[in-house]
Amino acid sequence: MPTHGLTATKLDRKALSGPALRTFFRIADLWRLSVEEQMILLGLSARSTYFKWKSDQGTALPKDTLERISYILGIYKALQILVPDETAADEWVRRPNKAFQFGGRSALDRMLSGQVADLFVVRQYLDAQRGGWA
Repeated sequence: MPTHGLTATKLDRKALSGPALRTFFRIADLWRLSVEEQMILLGLSARSTYFKWKSDQGTALPKDTLERISYILGIYKALQILVPDETAADEWVRRPNKAFQFGGRSALDRMLSGQVADLFVVRQYLDAQRGGWA
């Protein structure tokens, strides 16, 4: 019996996974993220999985990981729009922020809680700053 929905979903995830990982690792380099920080943002606990994904991007990522990368990509894009200087945009994630969502800590501190919801909060904050949805 065919399982078209399940197979299509896995194929879609596999097709998205390579580009998603390549983009994530480029952003991680620009943000000067450590391996540990990258693992937290990706929702990983096993270093072996991280290094496997880094060297062989032909896997189908879990939906949770694709969602995390999607938020990070959105955060990166919003910063490029809001902060015209690329270096300043990339450094923004590490700067202390007085907005109530961050409580004087950096956006990266918030994102490194490990919860997908915190990635969403940072993305939502930036989208609101640029006049998007709030």
